[in-house]
Amino acid sequence: MKSIAALQNLVTPWSDGLEPSDAELDAIDREMPLVLAKVELLDAQIMTIDRAPSEVDERRIRRARNRVLAARRDLANRAVGSTVSGDAA
Repeated sequence: MKSIAALQNLVTPWSDGLEPSDAELDAIDREMPLVLAKVELLDAQIMTIDRAPSEVDERRIRRARNRVLAARRDLANRAVGSTVSGDAA
């Protein structure tokens, strides 16, 4: 009987391409403000899971939602701006 470790290279061959490319890292950097805003919203929502939200909690959640919307807007505007290639006016 053969060990799975002996067959591992046949099943999942090692590739030098396992690291993210520069383009993928740039995409992650562009999306990081949105990711952080979503984490902040999730934190604010988690704090109110086991209790009724106070006025301060509601404000925190509302501000976090606004940050998520602003980050989405900024990301969408950057994406639209980067896809437009120097059209002549």
